[in-house]
Order: sequence, then structure tokens, then C-alpha cells
Amino acid sequence: MALTISAEPSESGSSEPCATPEEYGRWTGYHPVTTHADAPSPQVGYVIVILSVVFMLVGVYATFLSAFIPKTGWRVLDIIASDSHYKYFIVLLVPTTAYFVIANWVGWQYYQNS
Repeated sequence: MALTISAEPSESGSSEPCATPEEYGRWTGYHPVTTHADAPSPQVGYVIVILSVVFMLVGVYATFLSAFIPKTGWRVLDIIASDSHYKYFIVLLVPTTAYFVIANWVGWQYYQNS
């Protein structure tokens, strides 16, 4: 089966593409169409948001508030508050990792498109 993709008008005079998105994906290896079945559920988004907020609150407590607030009685938070070095490591690991991932991706794009 010959596949032709063209924005030029065909013999019939219409300027519609000659291939459906599925045929275009098979021909090029690129599938721009994402169906609703492939999308994650809203519960996954809620879990990600909740975990992000919890991580942010623990990070704010560890870096800023632990020096001013007395012991909480929660063992994990008290261990974080009593530490003077590694409590900053975990919080600062997130932006540092994000920076290196983005820099690596940009470098890979430059390499692929050169």
C-alpha cells in the first residue's frame, strides 16, 4: 500500500491530507494521538499533588522552622530537626537533580539535531 501525505489539492480538488493519523504514525513511527484510555486517572494526579505538598512542608520544617519550633513528639520530625547537615541534602537534592536532568536532555537534543 502506497502512502502519500500531501497538503496539495488532490485530483478531486480537496486539500485534505491523504493519510489518517494512524496511517501517518505507522509510516513515520510518530504517534501524536493519545487516546483517553492512555491517560492516567485523576487519582494519580491527586496523589502526586498531595505527596508534593507533604514533601514541601517537611522540607520547610527541616530547613527553616525546626530551629524555632520545639520538639514535636513525632520521631521522624525530631530526628530531622536535630540533624544539622543532611536535612539540607535531601531538600536540595530535588532541584539539583531537576537541573541535571534538564541540562542532560537539552544536551541530548543538541547532539541529536546536529
